Amino acid sequence: MPTAELEHAISPATPTPDGTMKALVYHGPGKYGWENKPRPTIQHPSDVIVRVTTSTICGTDLHILKGDLPAVTNGRILGHEAIGVIEQIGAAVSEFHVGDKVIVSCVTACLKCDFCKRGMYSHCRHGGWILGYTLDGTQAEYVRIPEADGSLYHFPAGADEEAMVMLSDILPTGFECGVLNGQVKPGDTVAIIGAGPVGLAVLLTAQFYSPAAIFMIDLDDKRLAVAKKFGATTLINSSDGHAAHQVMELTEGAGVDVAIEAVGLPATFAICQEIVAAGGRIANVGVHGKPVELHMEKLWDRNISLTTRLVDAVTTPMLLKVVRSGKLQPAKLVTHRFAMNDIMKAYDTFGNAARESALKVVLTNGEPRG
Repeated sequence: MPTAELEHAISPATPTPDGTMKALVYHGPGKYGWENKPRPTIQHPSDVIVRVTTSTICGTDLHILKGDLPAVTNGRILGHEAIGVIEQIGAAVSEFHVGDKVIVSCVTACLKCDFCKRGMYSHCRHGGWILGYTLDGTQAEYVRIPEADGSLYHFPAGADEEAMVMLSDILPTGFECGVLNGQVKPGDTVAIIGAGPVGLAVLLTAQFYSPAAIFMIDLDDKRLAVAKKFGATTLINSSDGHAAHQVMELTEGAGVDVAIEAVGLPATFAICQEIVAAGGRIANVGVHGKPVELHMEKLWDRNISLTTRLVDAVTTPMLLKVVRSGKLQPAKLVTHRFAMNDIMKAYDTFGNAARESALKVVLTNGEPRG
């Protein structure tokens, strides 16, 4: 979303008084600013307070700024991805200590409720996706993390913060909502609609299962070129409106075994329906702010499956091991770096991704690395 469309007020990056901090604050569709806010405090025994060292901006944050998620209210601090250091802990926290460096999961999990026991952390009765949504988030100098024992991961010694922050959200989201829900198997033909950061995370993790072909569909040739470097076998620019026709031609009319929607628009969801093969799967990853048409008149007899999901982050421990091994290198998704005080510039860059050739934008509390 072009940031020029937003009416934001930039607060000066001045030192904060005692007991306050700087944070990115939402004030309704198109309105946000870098402002002074009270520092969070321990409210429940399971809480910790994390001093944020690295954060990033998600496409979901842009959906919030457009007003697509009305549950986000005026005054909310945005952000749900971070690396940081624990400054305070509640009395019930047993797995972490003051001074520990941690990866903040975008999903808060109590580990005790019925949904958590089913592995559906996204629907935890005491958490789920709340950071930067219904609870103040991570685009700030400090953040309160509830249910800390189930919502944080120890930061591996010597690891790269830029790689590790991708484990907060983007990697488990792409893997769980796209690859696992799409049931990607060896030899499958896979189409990913959307070569943004989440679509590229789907691309990286789909290759765990050796699909025979991966079609990447997007409007932006620069992003498609990145997808080629990351393992896509066929690139399709959809700007002419004929992407579905090209896929059907390339598959000799069969379509793809797995169509993964990674944008969140009616047009991209429609492409999935047009290209899915008989017996295939459509896996939705994108955040949708508008209704889409489900063409049951064409799909009722096609034996397809359609899945939706909010990331549960149940695969984060496994993904952490793969990243640590070097076999998965998510830091390659980072294209721009900003100090946290320059977050307004970062939003302008990320919101104008095509113009700026932006994928992931990393924010650091301190000087960004070059």
